[in-house]
Amino acid sequence: MPRTDASLTPTVIVMILITLTLLAGGQVLFKQASAQLSFSRPTSFLSPTLIIALVVYAAATMLWLAVLARTPLSMAFPFYGLSFLLVPVFSFWLLNEPIRPQTWVGSAVILVGVVICSWGSRTQ
Repeated sequence: MPRTDASLTPTVIVMILITLTLLAGGQVLFKQASAQLSFSRPTSFLSPTLIIALVVYAAATMLWLAVLARTPLSMAFPFYGLSFLLVPVFSFWLLNEPIRPQTWVGSAVILVGVVICSWGSRTQ
């Protein structure tokens, strides 16, 4: 059933941004956990880093469900594109991974797309 009264309120936008931050942080944790994993040693999948990453992703999923209960997916989902900016920034900041110029350009294009998609979606 479509919700005609739903919009991108400041609260929903904050919830979306927290969700994306959790997802980006989870990606960094997954990267760190991957260094400890071995498919020949199934017990390696019980590493604390991997378990924390999964918990972070579970929290992000629960928060995303709360977002979707308040606003249409078509309004909320374009913000997911911001993860293409957050993950490289987090990987640079926390893992000292380099960011290629193409990534910055692509992130800027995505940011413009998110702004265009969300234009006029907020309540006054």
